[in-house]
Amino acid sequence: MKRKLIVLLLAAAMVCSMAACGGNEDGGKKETSKSSEETSNKLTFSWWGNQVRNERTSQILDMYSEKNPGVTFDGQFSEWSDYWNKLATASAGHTLPDIVQMDLQYYDQYVKNDLLLDLTPYIEDGTLNLEDADESILEAAKIDGKTYAVCNGVNAPALLYNKTELEKAGIEVKDGMTMDEFVELSKEIQEKTGLRTNIGYHHETLPEYWLRAKDLAFFGQGKLGVNSAQDLQTIFDLEEQAVKEGWHVDPSVFTEITIGSAEQDPMIYGSSAGSMSWCMFAYSNQLAAVQEAAPEGVEIGITTWPTDDLEKSNYLKPSQFFAVTSDCKNPEEAVKVLDYITNSVECNEVLLGERGVPISKSVADIITPKLDETNQKIITYVNDVVTPKCSTISPVAPKGASEVFDLLKNLEEQVLYGQVTAKEAAERLFEEGNVFIASGQE
Repeated sequence: MKRKLIVLLLAAAMVCSMAACGGNEDGGKKETSKSSEETSNKLTFSWWGNQVRNERTSQILDMYSEKNPGVTFDGQFSEWSDYWNKLATASAGHTLPDIVQMDLQYYDQYVKNDLLLDLTPYIEDGTLNLEDADESILEAAKIDGKTYAVCNGVNAPALLYNKTELEKAGIEVKDGMTMDEFVELSKEIQEKTGLRTNIGYHHETLPEYWLRAKDLAFFGQGKLGVNSAQDLQTIFDLEEQAVKEGWHVDPSVFTEITIGSAEQDPMIYGSSAGSMSWCMFAYSNQLAAVQEAAPEGVEIGITTWPTDDLEKSNYLKPSQFFAVTSDCKNPEEAVKVLDYITNSVECNEVLLGERGVPISKSVADIITPKLDETNQKIITYVNDVVTPKCSTISPVAPKGASEVFDLLKNLEEQVLYGQVTAKEAAERLFEEGNVFIASGQE
């Protein structure tokens, strides 16, 4: 049963992350004038992602508008970092898009700042039908018993790697690598292929992943969840070692690319082996986009992030959510969009392959057999590798976490450039991070 659920959830992440689908079948209003119709039924829909997701989302938006005359969309697509900067600016001016793609990392703070609409009444009256979704999925979006977003599925931490190049060099990557094994593998790959490793400029959740192996949390109640700066030093130690020993991608590479873009990640994009990475710290549902972006003939492999205790570190993560913002002028119509994404077979057949299986079990039964080879690989990884050895995901990041993550990224960059030591970076993260979290609770 657990396996079945994961299959249903898994690529659900892939589904709605493309956010698009539009209002209800009837549009809801009789025509009065062209201008008033456009005003009342035009919804802004914002999402982050890759070019594949962008194209399919746009296609769905067009499809929905065709089926629902008078309902139009202003689709707003951004890369990951730009997306959150734009949302922050819009939230300050109360000009948020009507529907937004939301990540667990930011979800709590958007709810606590009254920026998202409570969907509970719409679920209760059937406007948003979630009866076909497993309750454990729905719980992920509840805060204080209320639902502010719809989960699209689950994914898991995943180390993606250039399987083709490594196989040419006779190098095999195994699941469940320890930290020492990862370091030795990185050195071997650099020696045999010239390809380097990229630890920096990846997921902010890497330190948390390694803390979980020590039964520690990144965030606690009103403060960081660690007892000392030394607890936070692993990420900085690893980056410092990699740069000094020459097996980390030169940080100058990142001045020329968009960080967070699958197409421009050093594993995919680069002019020489020295500027390219053999791996990418990602999540399982990113495999489809990365494989799509990879050069012809290159197979992308998938394995676990390195850790000294895989079962404690690893977890299944609710992927993106979709939410209606408190700035939305037509919330009922926006909620019907979420219902369409969740329950429409037609919608999910278009999304097939980029985000995965919808959370509606009946829709999932139709979609699952049609998944391509890459998405079948994702399902196998989540079901057979992660599910048997994982623990409950850490609590939602508290208010103030975004400032901590920004600080973390800034300090990582300074370590990579040799501007501060790993020890100095950890001390700053501990001291300033505690201040950010404490301030967020005031």
